[in-house]
Amino acid sequence: MIIREHAFEDIATPTGAMRVHLFAPAAAGRYPGIVLYSEIYQITEPVRRMAAFLAGQGFVVSAPEVYHEYEAPGTVLHYDAPGTDRGNALKFEKTVAAYDSDARAALDHLAAHPACNGRLGAMGICLGGHLAFRAAINPDVAACACFYATDIHTGTLGHGDDSLARAGDIRGELLCVWGRQDPHIPLAGRTLIRETLEAAGVDFTWHEFNAAHAFMRDEGPRYDPALAWHCYGLVTELFKRRLG
Repeated sequence: MIIREHAFEDIATPTGAMRVHLFAPAAAGRYPGIVLYSEIYQITEPVRRMAAFLAGQGFVVSAPEVYHEYEAPGTVLHYDAPGTDRGNALKFEKTVAAYDSDARAALDHLAAHPACNGRLGAMGICLGGHLAFRAAINPDVAACACFYATDIHTGTLGHGDDSLARAGDIRGELLCVWGRQDPHIPLAGRTLIRETLEAAGVDFTWHEFNAAHAFMRDEGPRYDPALAWHCYGLVTELFKRRLG
């Protein structure tokens, strides 16, 4: 489908205005909505291309700037050492309560969008995989895709990270994708997450591939185009089946 990028909107949250970047099919109609969470670098060009791909499959996509309390609207951190250091520092400084209130604001804004039919999903990569996991705790999230989600197994996201303890609150279907060569989520961490989901009775699918961290990002030496294409198929199937 041809898509239309709606630039951005600044929406209210309990911790201040948060900019969300919007992508939707150009054809008139109402479509399911997906909140797309970025890596620690915020809304980079690879994230924009990911959002455009999802919109082209027939979804309204909202990509929030997750560090809106700390960075000026529109800030993009670079894929370099200073950008990585800044993104990692903010990841741990921000409270989990603030991440959660951001999720609620993004979901409510998306559900009210004139092109959205009210059915909601979430997706994220890296930090965003963890934020999508937490967004799925909201009962109106019917499907969620988490790619190499960091810090779930360590419980170290921000202040007050209880993501594993709340896994049983997830009511929608969860898609989890990991890279076996990802040093950020080792085998022991992946096993802990999977066993917790099993014990909590979560409806989930689990995929592990021979890939490094950030293999979905279409810039840099770790990008695996063939595997990314396969994973986009998994995501599209999940969202079309669960969101319509």
